[in-house]
Amino acid sequence: MAKEKSKILVLDDDPVIILSCKRILGAEGYRISTAEKGEDALNKLAKEDFDLLISDVRLPDISGMTVLKEARIIKPQTDVVIITGYPTLEDAKESIRLGAFEYIEKPFTPDFMINVANKVFDQRGWILRQAFIDEFREHIVPLRDKDNPVIFYKEGTWARPFKNGLWEIGCDLRYWFLTGNLMNVDFIKGTGAIKAGEAFAKIYTSAGQSNDLLSPMSGEIKEINKKANDVICSLLKDPTEGWLLWLAKVFPLESGA
Repeated sequence: MAKEKSKILVLDDDPVIILSCKRILGAEGYRISTAEKGEDALNKLAKEDFDLLISDVRLPDISGMTVLKEARIIKPQTDVVIITGYPTLEDAKESIRLGAFEYIEKPFTPDFMINVANKVFDQRGWILRQAFIDEFREHIVPLRDKDNPVIFYKEGTWARPFKNGLWEIGCDLRYWFLTGNLMNVDFIKGTGAIKAGEAFAKIYTSAGQSNDLLSPMSGEIKEINKKANDVICSLLKDPTEGWLLWLAKVFPLESGA
């Protein structure tokens, strides 16, 4: 999607933020509309098509989280970025659960905001560029590897022998892209030992839905992929290019997957 055709709605009651977003993103070719109240923004969303909504959390009438939740219902195709001057881990997790593309702390630099907006629209292209492969080579797995074949399990999960007795387990992003716009993965708290057929992580979609990822094997987690969500956010065009996402390296308690 060309930037000059992309429409962004900025929701904030701070005129400085409104002016900053208009100047920063307008200069990049985005068409900017603004609102100071949550209800006004929701009314605009109901009447017009926007590609991106940038919303503050604290608003004079309703919460930005309420706006996020309602926006995902009114215009599910509109991406949402949450900005806040009072960031909390709870709000960050809730915003992602509800379908926000990004959760950003104020103040932010012009370059940072441009990169966030570009990432939203680049993701829609879904192209797996060489730069992406180079950056995340250690965090993605080739679909076809004759030396370490992938063994698919169910619900989009898989396992494969790695080295030194370890196995990698992960998810097939293509599977989850088909069920909804993939947002992030979160490991279940306290996960150390895992059991085949039981959930070891949750995967979230932009619709606010969560699904359990079922472990394809029993074992002890030795390492988790700390770049997993960076990989998801950086995916650009074709998830069928032949790359899978590993989530954990596991020492099996029983042979096989």
